[in-house]
Amino acid sequence: MSQLETVSKKTWVLVSALKENSQGQDLQRIVSQISDLIDEWHIQGKIMWSGGFDDNKTAMTIFDATQEEAKTFFSKYDKACSGILGCYLYQWDAMPLLSLLSK
Repeated sequence: MSQLETVSKKTWVLVSALKENSQGQDLQRIVSQISDLIDEWHIQGKIMWSGGFDDNKTAMTIFDATQEEAKTFFSKYDKACSGILGCYLYQWDAMPLLSLLSK
């Protein structure tokens, strides 16, 4: 990997939340699609950290990527979750609390 690629990578945060009209069985429908996306990411040698919150409705994923890679991944993720999860992508620095914790 060139130094230019390393410099252009940023930390991204993907937040997903269960939509009000969604049900548990709706989640089961998208699990394999989400797993495939994550597997595809890992096969490329990239790392992603994710986990759910205590409310059992919200999750957060953190990963390093170029802006193009992040937007491409988000587009696929959002399409897979359409109608079931609300998904939002932020650059790490756009979330002040996380930026403070990283120091």
